[in-house]
Amino acid sequence: MAEIVVSAVITVLCEKLISGDLMKLARTEGIDSQLHKLEKTLPLMKAVLADANQKHITERAVQLWLNDLQDLAYDIDDIVDDLATEALRRSLNQEALAIIPSCCTTFTPGNITYGTKMRSELDEITAKLRDLVDRKNHLGLNVSVERSNITERRLEQTSLVDESKIIGREGDKEALLKKLLGKEECDENVSIVSIVGMGGIGKTTLAKLLYNEEKVKDHFELRAWVCASEELDVFNISKAIFEAVGGDAKRLSNLDLLHVALKEKLLKKRFLLVLDDVWNNEDYNKWELLQSPLLVGAPGSRVLVTTRSTKVASVMDSEEAFDLEVLSNEDALSLFAKHALGEKNFDKHPTLKLLGEGIVKKCGRLPLALKTLGRVLKGNRNADEWEKLLNTEIWNINDGTEILPALRLSYYHLPSHLKLLFAYCSLFPKDYEFQKNDLILLWMAEGFLSQSDDNKSMESLGSQYFEELKLRSFFQQSTHDQLGYTMHDLVNDLATSVAGELFYRSDGMNISKRNENFEKFRYISLVAPKWKSYIKLKELQRAKRLRTFLPSSSSQIDSVVVKSLHELQFLRVLRLSGPGITQVPQSIGSLKHLRYLNFSFTDIRCLPEQVSDLYNLQSLLVRACHELSDLPKSFAKLINLRHLDIDDTPSLNKMPLGIGGLTNLQTLSKVIIEEANGFKITDLKGLSDLQGELSIIGLDKLIDPIQAKNANLDQKKGLEVLEMRWSNVFDDSRNEMIEYEVLKELIPHPKLKVLKISNNKGTQFPSWVGDPTFDQLTELMLRGCKSTHLPTLGNLRSLKKLVISSCHLITSFSLSEKIMGDSDCGNLQPKLIPANDFGFLPMPLA
Repeated sequence: MAEIVVSAVITVLCEKLISGDLMKLARTEGIDSQLHKLEKTLPLMKAVLADANQKHITERAVQLWLNDLQDLAYDIDDIVDDLATEALRRSLNQEALAIIPSCCTTFTPGNITYGTKMRSELDEITAKLRDLVDRKNHLGLNVSVERSNITERRLEQTSLVDESKIIGREGDKEALLKKLLGKEECDENVSIVSIVGMGGIGKTTLAKLLYNEEKVKDHFELRAWVCASEELDVFNISKAIFEAVGGDAKRLSNLDLLHVALKEKLLKKRFLLVLDDVWNNEDYNKWELLQSPLLVGAPGSRVLVTTRSTKVASVMDSEEAFDLEVLSNEDALSLFAKHALGEKNFDKHPTLKLLGEGIVKKCGRLPLALKTLGRVLKGNRNADEWEKLLNTEIWNINDGTEILPALRLSYYHLPSHLKLLFAYCSLFPKDYEFQKNDLILLWMAEGFLSQSDDNKSMESLGSQYFEELKLRSFFQQSTHDQLGYTMHDLVNDLATSVAGELFYRSDGMNISKRNENFEKFRYISLVAPKWKSYIKLKELQRAKRLRTFLPSSSSQIDSVVVKSLHELQFLRVLRLSGPGITQVPQSIGSLKHLRYLNFSFTDIRCLPEQVSDLYNLQSLLVRACHELSDLPKSFAKLINLRHLDIDDTPSLNKMPLGIGGLTNLQTLSKVIIEEANGFKITDLKGLSDLQGELSIIGLDKLIDPIQAKNANLDQKKGLEVLEMRWSNVFDDSRNEMIEYEVLKELIPHPKLKVLKISNNKGTQFPSWVGDPTFDQLTELMLRGCKSTHLPTLGNLRSLKKLVISSCHLITSFSLSEKIMGDSDCGNLQPKLIPANDFGFLPMPLA
């Protein structure tokens, strides 16, 4: 893991060191020569990491060298980040009058001893780096070493199977038999069927069942079972297929001769080819080459692929990936009983059943783990031994070595840029449900998502990486929340086992870290309710270099901890959520490295002005803070802010000045239009990168339709959900025509998916509401509006949900007949229209 961490940190460092503003500061303070030395030496250290990664397994001195380089890389990153922050502070100080209203400028002059302080720290760093270079030379670490991530090899499987030992796959087998034996028409003679799932879930076992099924044997003229190579070697796999169908490949020295011979063998014959355990076929050209001699098979020929990656199935043109799930609880318990007791169930052993259920839960109903642990207990009916096994960390179980390689291979096959991202997930407790975007913000804050060459945003890069991990079965969809994800318990264990000494999760699962070295920890999560038995305040204060602090709830954090946060000077990520938090200390402003600050679901009333000194802050999340009424006045200094979540903050009725100048903003969940010198809708003009949801509140205060037009909503193509809200108080000061004209100019981008309009006083809706260009709109809500008729909505082809309430002045429908079920209308269901709430008796809809 150290090699991966060092490589990632050095990559980010090299990007920072070429920054013009940072080097300008360095020249001013006379430390540019020291930074140039770092710039030259760090790539050299990175170049020998592949060799060090291979040698550290057998050479203890190399492991110690890697650990020391890892610590130093973090220390250098902290110093360089400090310099970059100081450069930014000085730049803001110079431009304050131009960027920030004079009432908000609270900058302090630079510290004249700053250069001296940094020069001393860099001297210490340079000396340590020089020592590591000398040790590198002494250890004989080389640059020109081919990288090899695979340190554990998988066991190649044959097609033979003992069906008597297989439990719980009857439904899966029948579903796949239909795919293999079906006669549905296909454009190609040969179609691909894929079984996708995590390691140890039983993909190969299921493929064996299908391969040996009598119906399958009778249906196909030829059958071949081939275990795919680690890398998709077209020649070797083609050779294995040829030999499996009775060919002699000894004299076939090149691929062309081999493919010609294979084509003759398969010509006009219906065949079944199983490609078991395909890993790295993400190159379409290789697959196209491999399948070229297969296409001559008779109609109905099939290629059955087992893989851990949905992406592999997609590249291989699989008709539909069959996602294999873990066993049901009943089948899992039965499988465990079979291997532990040699019986079908626990009916004869009620005292062991409860312990067996606990072990099944520990294994996450994964067949391979159940069989392995069953063999550990085979014939043993001693309840004490069963309880001991239940309470033992799964990676430490004797004879449990089969589980570890099966899952760890998935990690070794990951591209290096994904390994650190996966290890970071070791901070999540088991069964924890997380959302994709939340995790991406954490990765981003830690610097794991460096800017790519093709100018992708960090969020886009994070989304791409997340999908890659999901496709490889590291993440799975939550069964409770469509937007949520979880990790299988054993995948969570895998993350913990590879995370190394930098990560600490205090839920008692870190068995290998009983002698915690808090000075080493960079990432800590506290998991209720057991955290206090594993970590104390004084121990937390020892983690001076901590970068991530994620307590699971505020009940774990007392006022002493909150007041001591300023001692954790290198924090990048801080989350303090829950009703126990009522106040944010002013010392929060000293955490200048912070990128992610989350006070959601707390009882805080305000954020102190010092939050505006967090120039590096990327994400500020205060969702569902019902008591929050004030944001810092000098908010405009947060020029790196990308995500401001103030959703569900009913007491917040005023926006800070200068928010329109934060042009990096992507998340701005709501804005509040004000009169006089307050927030103006035109402040949205420059926020072209807004994504997700936006609520515009207080539109009744907007009296100039030109300002509405200048908000440029039609250019914000990233917005998917838009709410436009006027006041529900309809007094004489409000003008129907003005409100109609304002709404007329607030035209969203056509990619909008959800539109909500509340309390507009206009007597009609503008023509854009219902315009067919909004062909992605799936939901429309009209509430409390004073229009006398509904807009024509029949051309909204994607509309699935229409909600109309408290629109009491509507006296006629303007709905196109299409909206009521015409086949050209999409998926809208008439029952979703609460007509009795219109304020008139519903009329017949002919």
